[in-house]
Amino acid sequence: MKIVFVYWGYENAGSMLDLRGYARAAKAMGHEVTLYGPSSVTLALDYSQELEGADAVVFVFEWTTQLQFGDRLDWARLIEAVPRNRRVVIDCDGAYNDKFEFRGDYNHKSDELSRNWIEVCDSLSDKICQPTLRPKRPNVRPFLFHIYDPTWESPLDFSSKEFSMIYVGHTKFRWHGMSQVLKAIEPVRDRVGRVGLVGEGWDQSLEWTDWQEIKADYYVDRDWLRKNKFEALPAIPFPQVTATMNKGVFNPVIYRPLFEYLDFVTCRTFETPAAGTIPLFLLDPGYVAETYGEQALELMLGEGDRPAKILDVLARPDHYAAIVQGIRADFAKQHAPEARLKRLIEIIEE
Repeated sequence: MKIVFVYWGYENAGSMLDLRGYARAAKAMGHEVTLYGPSSVTLALDYSQELEGADAVVFVFEWTTQLQFGDRLDWARLIEAVPRNRRVVIDCDGAYNDKFEFRGDYNHKSDELSRNWIEVCDSLSDKICQPTLRPKRPNVRPFLFHIYDPTWESPLDFSSKEFSMIYVGHTKFRWHGMSQVLKAIEPVRDRVGRVGLVGEGWDQSLEWTDWQEIKADYYVDRDWLRKNKFEALPAIPFPQVTATMNKGVFNPVIYRPLFEYLDFVTCRTFETPAAGTIPLFLLDPGYVAETYGEQALELMLGEGDRPAKILDVLARPDHYAAIVQGIRADFAKQHAPEARLKRLIEIIEE
């Protein structure tokens, strides 16, 4: 089967590692995966505008429903390439919902924007998927989309880490969770090594994030970060994500509040256990148990003595690494690229 993904890709954000895994799995399973776009694109994936022989078109929407490469003619070509029942929409941002807000986060600024997004998705396909087991809308299919790729795995070796903690990700709606992690470190700062925040917006705001309409969405207390010697580091290309996470003894796993409300999985859900690091979850315990297994509750940064938990992880990383090994073994069976691609093909053929 030839599957054409339509996705707005970035070098340092989003689901590019997932799509690379789908392409590798497709080749191993006798299928073909391409991303729609000119072959000159240099984002470490196979881009092509060739639609001949396509069996399915899968639209992966994260930041926009617009095309990154193309115009209305390209929309027409994509829609005409396969029948409606062979087109799938994957809504990774929870935008295929009525407008709602949760802990300061939101999926749309207005009811009109919500209706417009839903209309675009409905015009493309009847098969709308979201990366959650419990979609809010009755016509949405659960499909976790994001993958765990065993090829990402690094040894759980804590003998020479550069950082006590490192986090890879941008700042959009992240301060609520990140500030809780860092405030747990603050009282024991002299007993914790380097702490790094890798991604856009931690060191200084990007010009477009200073627009008054969205400025609060990217809020970071940068003076407080500098006061506590929390290092803000530049964004990295997506192929370097797990290797960068591997530089820290532990990585906090935090979601934007919207994804917590929707019970979504994300790229970081699966990338973090694969890196040679300890994931520390600032998430709902029920979600952690369901997603990672009961044993992962020991990796919670819960409501108790958070500074003590962090110090214990730094003192006994091998103890916690045994839990991570169990998660890896489970994820390699349930969430491998081959398993996810198989399920996607089932959806396409339903």
